[in-house]
Amino acid sequence: MVLLAAGAGFYMLFNRLMGYRKGHIQMDLDDRYVDFNQYIKAVLAELKSRGFEAFYEGNGVFTINGSRYVFIERNVSMGGVPLQRTILKPDQ
Repeated sequence: MVLLAAGAGFYMLFNRLMGYRKGHIQMDLDDRYVDFNQYIKAVLAELKSRGFEAFYEGNGVFTINGSRYVFIERNVSMGGVPLQRTILKPDQ
């Protein structure tokens, strides 16, 4: 029973860290980006391809469809392969 509860807790924590929350925008881009400016351009291109009207304000803040979002980057090893996850969290 304790193992089941621990597993469920780990699953919920992992989902929370990876951006699976209401109102968050998460994306995994095809390439890994080390240069921050190139990374921001790729995020803007992906947002526009998804039909969003997006602008980068600076300091990790985007305006998407009139709402402000904060940029969060997560790097996680998934099956031995590094995954660069982009999370855009609503700025409250």
